[in-house]
Amino acid sequence: MNGFVQQANEIGGLGMVKAIMSAFDPSSVPVYAALADEFAVFDRWFASCPTSTQPNRLFVHSATAHGLSSNIRRYLVPGLPQKTIFDSIHDDGLSFGIYYQNIPAVLFYRSLRRLKYVNKFHSYKHAFKEHARSGTLPNYAVIEQHFFDTKGSPANDDHPSHDVSEGQKFIKEIYETLRASPQWNESALIITYDEHGGFYDHVPTPVEGVPSPDGIVGPAPFYFKFDRLGVRVPAILVSPWVQKGTVIHKPDGPTPTSEFEHSSIPATMKKLFNLTSDHLTKRDAWAGTFEKYFTIRNTPRTDCPEKLPEVKKTLRPFEPKEEVTLSEFQKEMMVLASQLYGVHPRRHLVEMVDRMSVGEASRYANEAVEVFLKNGRRKLQRLRQLRESNSNK
Repeated sequence: MNGFVQQANEIGGLGMVKAIMSAFDPSSVPVYAALADEFAVFDRWFASCPTSTQPNRLFVHSATAHGLSSNIRRYLVPGLPQKTIFDSIHDDGLSFGIYYQNIPAVLFYRSLRRLKYVNKFHSYKHAFKEHARSGTLPNYAVIEQHFFDTKGSPANDDHPSHDVSEGQKFIKEIYETLRASPQWNESALIITYDEHGGFYDHVPTPVEGVPSPDGIVGPAPFYFKFDRLGVRVPAILVSPWVQKGTVIHKPDGPTPTSEFEHSSIPATMKKLFNLTSDHLTKRDAWAGTFEKYFTIRNTPRTDCPEKLPEVKKTLRPFEPKEEVTLSEFQKEMMVLASQLYGVHPRRHLVEMVDRMSVGEASRYANEAVEVFLKNGRRKLQRLRQLRESNSNK
């Protein structure tokens, strides 16, 4: 596990060295501190591969990156073709929903752009609390972060240089909404990060006994086989069925080398929902699952806090800067937005995203998602009308 300091020094000097060897104290992240005390923390949850954001995010719902070993735009533009846990859930007649704030990153999965899923997307601001209050949350819900840091709506995704206190407020709101829902006693919330962000860790990454998901090899020059995991990432499991103060270590199986990683999410969903489809890949068939932590108790807890600590201090000494250029991750989200809009030829993508400011990108993303969903719902309505017309003949 050498190299953290050396690489940080090469990239950003001593200031970055100090940053990657540092951590937040509990008072700076009071919501996480409270959830860790009240529920369960994984101390061996790894990123699915030692790569960047998008490949690891793809593993969360599909147990593979389909050969994507870095954030390569030409693969992200058309969407990745693999089957997802959303498809498995839908095929068994269960429900899922995506609650988004700017733009849903799950639309990097090509299958989620299909017309039949268009009504699975909901505005977090307008729908999540209402669905929770009325007890109509779906079987499987994904809550997406706000990725663009604007004055009216600060980013809450914890990406640098966003204010981590906004992420704390976001998690607090989600928890308290679920806690007040009539569905609380049948709920579980898992919080994790796609990759470690360069921060130091002393635990070696598993490099043996990790199966390639589907045999797809990454591109030159590394030809990565996706046969090892990445660095550990935080993971918290919240549920009234989870014992207070639980620390979850290495899983019991299904193989001697199994670990908790992002593929553990679809693997656990398959067990919890008794899904009839096969595993998505060899990776979720191998990954550890955490359903047993919902069965230790005979009844749900009644002592779960209704409110979490207030987030009283900002962790950044300046306001959002809407005029700055985009991060690499934000540029990838703009590539996705342009496809949802359907008006920008691929040759113009690089020029477009490179000249955008954060404020412009935020507005563009909002408009692109609105156009995509409106067009999809209009087409779906026409199809239904056509079917009704044909059935009446």
